[in-house]
Amino acid sequence: MPWLTQLEAVAKRTGYPVTAVSGWKNRGHGPQPSVQGIVCHHTAGPAGGGDYPSLGVVRDGRPGLDGPLSHFGLGRSGRIYVIAAGRCWHNAPSTSAQHTNSASIGIEAENDGKQSWPAAQLDAYKRLCAELCKEFALPASRVKGHKEVNTQKPDPHSISMNGFRADVAALMKGGTIITQEDPLIGLKKGDTGQAVKALQEMIRYAGQGAYLDAHGGTDGDYGNGTAEALRRVRASVGSTAGPGYGDKVDGWAYAQLHAAVARNQGKQALKKV
Repeated sequence: MPWLTQLEAVAKRTGYPVTAVSGWKNRGHGPQPSVQGIVCHHTAGPAGGGDYPSLGVVRDGRPGLDGPLSHFGLGRSGRIYVIAAGRCWHNAPSTSAQHTNSASIGIEAENDGKQSWPAAQLDAYKRLCAELCKEFALPASRVKGHKEVNTQKPDPHSISMNGFRADVAALMKGGTIITQEDPLIGLKKGDTGQAVKALQEMIRYAGQGAYLDAHGGTDGDYGNGTAEALRRVRASVGSTAGPGYGDKVDGWAYAQLHAAVARNQGKQALKKV
């Protein structure tokens, strides 16, 4: 198998912001021999330090283990970092022949091993796995936690991999998922109150503050202005659904809101990566 130079395009199909780390197409311990599985990790990196403070380690390695250590990084905001197109040292020894370094893609999600998982990050995790499965003709059952294919590892912590795979399978079939309870999920046109105000503030952070201010602002009323502002946010991350897709905050709209917020807040700083 050649170098996996399609990985950036695959990541972009999730709808989440993507950072292609400089040099990624030629980074790896030789080309990737095959893709028979996907291994999900957490970085065990620092509790603070921004969206993806473990980038340097995953890209360059650590004492005793040269980088790259994974094909993808996954930030707390849901931003996907494309790190390598070749083989990575992310799972050895492997208890599964389909999940060795030579046979699998690794994803290192930023988490110190104790933190709760942000909704957008967990959603992006599942969507990236779903797109990779589709790209490489893998069933969702080939998505494994590091803890499932290496007896020495605990990651990704606190995630039920059976439930995770069920969501990946649903996404592969075109379904939608809701990653966690949130008062914004389920809001619809005609609703009023504090939850709607919170939605409007999120729309503002996602880059549609000027439009919202010209059409009612953060008044707690989910009217035509808020619906159109939400449609514009969703369009900014690649959604192409029909004209009514701003009228309700379902799980997919919720994930796209988070993606737009992350992109809008981080796009200037991340140009330097």
